[in-house]
Amino acid sequence: MKVIIESKNIGKVEVELTNENPKTIKKFLEIIPFEGKANLWGEEIYFKLPIEKVEPENPRKVVKEGEVAIWIEEPSLCIFFGKTPISKDEIVAYSDVNVIGKIKGDYKIFKNVKRGEKIKVYLEK
Repeated sequence: MKVIIESKNIGKVEVELTNENPKTIKKFLEIIPFEGKANLWGEEIYFKLPIEKVEPENPRKVVKEGEVAIWIEEPSLCIFFGKTPISKDEIVAYSDVNVIGKIKGDYKIFKNVKRGEKIKVYLEK
């Protein structure tokens, strides 16, 4: 099974899940498929998830380009493809996130996503 993020301006992009936050990943997989409208914050895309609460598991604010995470404060999917407005040398999230994976391939393609663009997340065999 592959986790796919898809939108009009990027096509299909695969997410490689990591082992950093297994409980968060389990919860994430339970709500797939879902969709949302892209919000942009610097070079981060985020949108609300259809869940009420996410527990901090191995939370961090410093992330790497191409990482995909779930924002703990307001459960949202976050895709980091560059610096946020509060980044200096490192990419810094607004507040703690649980990282769940990374984009396979060129994560810079997310620069093509427009504010309000519909993004779908689903599993593909």
